[in-house]
Amino acid sequence: MFDVDNKRHRTMRDKRYDLLFEPVEIGPVTAKNRFYQVPHCTGLGRLRPHMLAALRGIKAEGGWGVVCTEYCSIHPTSDDLPHPNASLWNNDDIKDHALMTEAVHRHGALAGVELWVGGASTANLYTREVSMDVVSMPNLQGHPYQSRTMDKSDIRELRRWHRNAALRAKEAGFDVVYVYATHGYLLSNFLSACTNTRGDEYGGSMENRARLLRELIEDTKDAVGDRCAVAVRYSVGGDDGEDPSLTNERRDRLEMLAELPDLWDININDYNHEMGVSRFVKEGSLEEHMSFVKSVTTKPVVTVGRFTSPDTMASQVKRGVVDFIGAARPSIADPFLPRKIEEGRLDEIRECIGCNICYTGDGLGVPIRCTQNPAIGEEWRRGWHPEFIAKKGSESSVLVVGAGPAGLEAARALGQRGYLVTLAEATRQLGGRVARESTLPGLSEWLRVRDYRLQQFDTMPNVEVFLESDLSVDDVLEWPEHRNHPVEADHVVIATGATWRADGFGRNHPQPLTTLSQSATILTPDDVMAGRLPDGPTVIFDDDSFYMGGVIAERVRLENVPVTVVTPEDVVSAWCEYTSERYQVQKHLLELGIEIKTTHRLLAYDGREVTICCIHTGRQQSIEADALIMVTARSPRDELYQALKQRIESGAQTPFSSLRRIGDCDAPAIIASAVYAGHRYAREFDTEPDPDVPLRFE
Repeated sequence: MFDVDNKRHRTMRDKRYDLLFEPVEIGPVTAKNRFYQVPHCTGLGRLRPHMLAALRGIKAEGGWGVVCTEYCSIHPTSDDLPHPNASLWNNDDIKDHALMTEAVHRHGALAGVELWVGGASTANLYTREVSMDVVSMPNLQGHPYQSRTMDKSDIRELRRWHRNAALRAKEAGFDVVYVYATHGYLLSNFLSACTNTRGDEYGGSMENRARLLRELIEDTKDAVGDRCAVAVRYSVGGDDGEDPSLTNERRDRLEMLAELPDLWDININDYNHEMGVSRFVKEGSLEEHMSFVKSVTTKPVVTVGRFTSPDTMASQVKRGVVDFIGAARPSIADPFLPRKIEEGRLDEIRECIGCNICYTGDGLGVPIRCTQNPAIGEEWRRGWHPEFIAKKGSESSVLVVGAGPAGLEAARALGQRGYLVTLAEATRQLGGRVARESTLPGLSEWLRVRDYRLQQFDTMPNVEVFLESDLSVDDVLEWPEHRNHPVEADHVVIATGATWRADGFGRNHPQPLTTLSQSATILTPDDVMAGRLPDGPTVIFDDDSFYMGGVIAERVRLENVPVTVVTPEDVVSAWCEYTSERYQVQKHLLELGIEIKTTHRLLAYDGREVTICCIHTGRQQSIEADALIMVTARSPRDELYQALKQRIESGAQTPFSSLRRIGDCDAPAIIASAVYAGHRYAREFDTEPDPDVPLRFE
C-alpha cells in the first residue's frame, strides 16, 4: 500500500481536479485548498479531548484545508449531555482545544470552532442551569422542561459569553470562529417568524429578528476578526413543508447580511435530508435549495452533500455553486480523501456509503464509528492510523474462511501488513451480507464496503482468493492438499457470518415459538434476499427494530403484495432514530401502502392467520396472511469454528497454531462491527495486546 514517505508510489493529479486545490481566502486567513470538513459530532467533545484532537489531526494530515470542531458550547446554559459537545466555558477549556488546533496546524490546515447556544433544544441535564430562548417554549428534544424568555439583560449576557468564548477560541489557536444560526438552536428561533413573537426590538420585522445574529457577527469580528475568520452557519429552507413566505424570507435575510461574515456555511431546515441516509438521499442533494447563495454574496460559500465523487466536487466549484467542498461523513469514511484525489489514487478512496452509523455515536453518547473506516475514533486510544499499519511481525500465513465484511477487511489489512493470506469463500460471490443487502431497495451504495476492499486486493499479490470453497473441517486441516496450494496456513480465522432465524426467537421472545405451523410459509430476510418472495398477503414481524424490517417490507411491497409490519416497539424501525432516518422510514412505508402495527408481539401463525397481541393490554387480534417473514435475530454460522475448536481441545494434531472467529460468526451485529472485528484481528495479529487494558482511556 501507499507509503507517505515514498514518492515513487505517487501519480499525477488529474488536471480536471486542479481547481479543488486552489487556495481560498476567508477573511484574514487562507485555506490551502477547497476541502472543508464542516463541524460534525463525534461523540467525543469535552469528555475525550485527546481522542478528538487525534481524529481531527488525521483529517488535516489527509489533506483537508479546513478542519472544524463539533458544536462548542459557550456557557453552562448550553449543555447537551448525554450528547457530548465541546465547550469553551472558561480558560480551563483552552488547553484541550489547543490539542486539536496544534494537531491540525501541524499539517497546514485551518482549525475552525462552531460556537453554539442551545436555547430550548437543551435541558441542561448536567449543569442544571435554566435554558433561555427567544420566548418560553417546551424543550425541543422532548424533555419535561421549558426555556425562560430572554430579557434584555439576558441578551447582553449572551453577547458577553459569546464574545468571551470567541476570545478563548482565538487563544486556543482557532483560525475560523462560527456564529451558529441554524438547526433549531437559539439563533434560529430568534430569526423565525414562527417562534419569535417578541414585541421589542428583537422581534417583529425581519430586521429586528435578525438583530441578535447581526450583533453576534459584529461582536465576534470585533473580538477576533483581526486574526480569525468569522463564519455563519445558516439555513436557506428546504423541503420540510415550510411556508414559502418563510423560505423566501430566509433568502432576503441572507442578502441583507450577505457581506457581514467572512464565510457562509449553508444548510437546509430538514436535518433528515441534510444528513439523509443513502437509502433516501443521494450525493449533492442540497444544491437545488442553495444554488442561489453565491449570487447574493461575494463571500466564500460552503455546503455539504455527502460528496465522494471528485467529478461532482469539481462541477460544484466550476458552476459557481460553492467555493468549498463541505464534508462530514465523507471525511469520516476517508480522512485522506483530498490527498488521494491530489495524488491520483482515486481507486484507494473509501467512499461513504451513507449508512449514518457515524451519527449514532452522538445520539448514544459514545465515540464515533464508521462502516468503511474502522480506525475512526481509535487514532489516540488504540494508535490506529486509517492508512498505515505495522509491517508483518513474522513470515506466518493466514487462512481466512468467509469473504463477508469481516473476512474481507481481515484479509485486506493482513495483506497490507505483508502477510501471505488465503481468502476462501463458499459461494460464487464475494461480500457476504453486504453483497446480499445491497440488492435491497435503496441500499446499493452499501456495496462500496466490498468494492473498496476488492480494489485493494488488486495491488496485493500476497492475497489469494478462492471462490466456491465451502470448507469442511478436513478441508481446513488438509488445506494445502485440498486446494493444491503450496503454502500451509499457520493461522486460521473463521468469518462465516450469521443467518436469520425463522423460529421467532428474539428480543421479545427469549425462546423459539412453539405455536408456528410447520407447514406454514415462514421466511426470513435471507430468503427474500435470495429471491424467495411471497405472492400473497404478508406479515413481517420486526423484532430487530433497525433498518432490515423496513427494507424487507418495501421489497415485498414492490411485488404488489399487501404487507403488514408488526413490531413490539412504539414506532417502526425504532433504532433508526440514531441514524436520523426513522421518520423517513415510517413515512416511506406508509406512502407505499404498508400497514403498520406497533406495540404488538407475535403469538402464533397457522399458515392462514397471524395472531398478535398488544404488549400493554394483552388484547389479541388476527391478520390473514399467506406468509410470515421473521426479522428477529440471527444465529452465528460458527459450526466450522466449533468443530475445529473441538479437534484442538481433543488433543488432535493441527497444522495451524491459532484459531479465531470474527464478525457475525462470533457475535452478530451491525456491518461496522464486522469490519471493525476484521480490522482489529489484523492489527493485533502477531502481537500481544494486554487483555486487561486493551486501549487507552482519557
